[in-house]
Amino acid sequence: MSAPASGAGPLCLLTAADRNYLPQLQVLLTSLWVNEPGGPVSVYLLHSGVPEEALEGVGRQCRACGFDFFPVRVEETLFAGAPVTRQYPKEMYYRLLAGQLLPAQLERVLYLDPDTLIINPIRPLWETDLRGNLFAAAAHTGKTELANSVNQLRLGTQSDYYNSGVLLMDLAAARREILPEALFDYVQRHRVELVLPDQDLLNALFSGRILPLEDVLWNYDARNYSNYLLRSGGACTLPWVMEHTSILHFCGRAKPWKPNYFYRFGGLYRHYLQIARRNWQVAL
Repeated sequence: MSAPASGAGPLCLLTAADRNYLPQLQVLLTSLWVNEPGGPVSVYLLHSGVPEEALEGVGRQCRACGFDFFPVRVEETLFAGAPVTRQYPKEMYYRLLAGQLLPAQLERVLYLDPDTLIINPIRPLWETDLRGNLFAAAAHTGKTELANSVNQLRLGTQSDYYNSGVLLMDLAAARREILPEALFDYVQRHRVELVLPDQDLLNALFSGRILPLEDVLWNYDARNYSNYLLRSGGACTLPWVMEHTSILHFCGRAKPWKPNYFYRFGGLYRHYLQIARRNWQVAL
């Protein structure tokens, strides 16, 4: 059975995290609870051995929010032939291998990095027609920008360089087309060229099978407010973002839960963090 053209049934959210990122996941889930009221939600967490007692806080929150929570422990045996080092941890393969790792009855899933924040409904993204593509994703760089050209040259691609932090995925097609051995072989042969391994894999192997999304709506780089404002001719003001953008992504090393975060949306993140602390006793 192939995946439906658009999402139906429960909104299926996927993320991957170790124990240290569970509080950030709980802030993300808090923002989902606030901004996507009503309708069933299933939350899948890929992990490599987070203790059950550490997962219980996420489970309690999901039950209180009316979400179904499914932690999925990824077995080491899958990566017996994989190049795995500090630079290439096994977790970098998780999102691309979601078709093999998640239950067979799931036909699509929306992957979100734990350092994202939902500030408006995401069901329109969930219901997007993939038009036969494996993924829908957004690029943070335009075709004329130097970084995009460098990535195209480095990876031998023609499309924009897509960010892997927000991915709508056709799992039924992924099970047919994304083979673990092919991923491992590519990393083995091209490890010198890989800078951001999981993102580079997505672009190098599947850039022709990605439906482009508008990053200003679905994967807004929270560092780049001034760039969005300039590119939009002054339209994408802060009020515009608060009304129209659905997913903020706190890319890069600077994170809004750390001291001295100076980018514009740090206060908004801390607002949802405070809600998470007040309702779910999140320690972050």
